[in-house]
Amino acid sequence: MNNIYEPKFVKQLFNQMSGSYERMNYITSFGFSIRWRKQFLNKLGKSEQKLNVIDILCGLGENWAYLKQNFPNSTFSALDFSEEMISQSENKGNKVFKNQLNLLCEDILQSNLESNSFDIISCAYGLKTFNDEQLEILAKEVSRILKPNGKFSFVEVSKPKNIFLFYPYRFYLSKIVPVLGRLFLGNPSDYKMLWIYTENFESCIHVKETFSKYNLQVNFENYFYGCATGIYGKKL
Repeated sequence: MNNIYEPKFVKQLFNQMSGSYERMNYITSFGFSIRWRKQFLNKLGKSEQKLNVIDILCGLGENWAYLKQNFPNSTFSALDFSEEMISQSENKGNKVFKNQLNLLCEDILQSNLESNSFDIISCAYGLKTFNDEQLEILAKEVSRILKPNGKFSFVEVSKPKNIFLFYPYRFYLSKIVPVLGRLFLGNPSDYKMLWIYTENFESCIHVKETFSKYNLQVNFENYFYGCATGIYGKKL
């Protein structure tokens, strides 16, 4: 098998899934992805100030309407390295932000983003595709681009520890979702990867430990008994 954390492999995977990814996020989480998205973004608070907000690993822009609602007077950027995700999210960005979104096709691990430039960083369902070494780089980048006291929040689908949840969840994600992927894409192998990444990732506990090393105050959060987990906090 290819190195599943190699950026070229991950980019190709998300390029291929871009046409159905938003629907599949909803289906794979039994519809909870929207609820978790609202909950993790609420960790950032709300503000009428003109802040500098960025949504990283932005996918199809599912966070954007909530970010605009919570930070109505802010300046918004979004970043993803999947060309197809960026292309398909462009219309949504224009609609939500009235053509005022700075949409970037870049790799967050080696971006050209300015240091100490953002008040808010959000990220949904992108952490699982990073290995430990890449998470170290990500943590450094988050610390680098955040302003002092700038806030961040991340959420990721995870492995629940409760066995009554874990076994049906594993069966659903590893067996049923690839079948649904075939219906949407004609290619079940792409969506089979979602469980492989989730199983390897486990939860955001280790992400909290990594981020805490880089001048970040980090809190851990469980969503729906560990079916999703997250981190949130601020730069010191």
